[in-house]
Amino acid sequence: MSRARVDAEQTGLLGTLRQFFALQRDVLVLSVAMFAFSLGFQMTSRFLPEYLVALGASGFVVGLFGTVGNVISAVFPYPGGAISDRIGSRYALTLFGLLSTLGFGIWLVAPTLGAISVAGLTVQPWVWIFVGLLFAQGWKSFGLGATFAVVKQATDPSRLAAGFASIETVRRTAFLIGPVVAAVLIDLHPAFTVSFRYVLAVAVGVGVIGTVAQHLLYDASEDALGDSFAGIDQIKRDLRELPDPLRPLLVGDTLVRFANGMVYVFFVLVITQFYEVGFETTVSLAGFSSPIDLSPPAFFGALLGVEMLIALLSMIPAAKAAERVGLKPVVAVGFAVYALFPVVLIGGPAVLAPVIPLQWAMVLIFAFSGLRFAGLPSHKALIVGPAKQGAGGRVTGTYYLLRNTAVIPSAALGGYLWEFVSPEIAFTIAAVIGMIGTGYFLVFGEEFEAAV
Repeated sequence: MSRARVDAEQTGLLGTLRQFFALQRDVLVLSVAMFAFSLGFQMTSRFLPEYLVALGASGFVVGLFGTVGNVISAVFPYPGGAISDRIGSRYALTLFGLLSTLGFGIWLVAPTLGAISVAGLTVQPWVWIFVGLLFAQGWKSFGLGATFAVVKQATDPSRLAAGFASIETVRRTAFLIGPVVAAVLIDLHPAFTVSFRYVLAVAVGVGVIGTVAQHLLYDASEDALGDSFAGIDQIKRDLRELPDPLRPLLVGDTLVRFANGMVYVFFVLVITQFYEVGFETTVSLAGFSSPIDLSPPAFFGALLGVEMLIALLSMIPAAKAAERVGLKPVVAVGFAVYALFPVVLIGGPAVLAPVIPLQWAMVLIFAFSGLRFAGLPSHKALIVGPAKQGAGGRVTGTYYLLRNTAVIPSAALGGYLWEFVSPEIAFTIAAVIGMIGTGYFLVFGEEFEAAV
């Protein structure tokens, strides 16, 4: 990069914004891709449990669906990180983008396939949602190591939290827009299996745009390529060489994520089936009145928008606070909100009922949930910060391999408790496990010294 180009990029409004948010070109391109795929995934994934039920699945099957997602989250990041370190982030992310777009397409056509009989066995339409998940999580899980590596190599170690906050802000903007757009599209038709396919069609289009954009715009000249993959021996070596500061973070994070995994796929069902709450109000402006009447699925999309709005408002200030007080306190706050949210969601409306209507109680509860994302940039900085240059993808993949492997049975356990015991018990046990993880991290968690 020439001196003139550096000077040009560091002056003016854009240069100021780039410096403030720790953005360089590759991080900007990554942010665009993150926005596209996060938009597609968040428009669709949070509604998939309702889609499964509409296609004939039981609550326990919904839990199994969450467990399959956990398996993918555990297995995909390590090979994704290894592929990224070997071939470079540009080609890796393009491949993963194509896989995700294919997954959205499988979800789109699932209802039209109907029940299929094979060797005397009937394959129900909801099975294709499982198949689509294997592809749809490609960019999200395979690309995890690649995205961490890009930020690691493009950002000064002292500003990693700010670097992650920048791309997280862009990504979480998609988390805000996606569910709100989905809510609008879902209310276009009374049959959920019809209206949700409008959402899936948009997701396919967004996936195509994101894949093309990141492939054409990403500058691969500064990719730090690591060694070739050496098989199981390399996995064992990477596990042994996981930086020491990550170990207490990994234990606390695993417990918090296990707790969240028990109930995450059931959040939409709490709104649509447990409470069956929609949203009704009248908006008056300049003498004109307009009624708003959202069905429970559409209201869930609006609630996710509220959650992400709070996340967006809190992430950058939290990242700035981390530069002053350290990463650990900020991460701990995020863990605590993660841990408490299940019990707040399942029991909070009853506590708030004497004070405010149920629909507004849900708005407040999901606003509280948005605070769990405040610590996410600092959390990611703690993960990749100790990694050496050229190894950020594998360190990230190793971390998520361990964490997500331990989390695999969480959704099945939550599904069993939801179906055969009670939703209240499932959510309460999840909160207890989450608080244990938060406490462990508070006691044993460490800051990091950046590796080079």
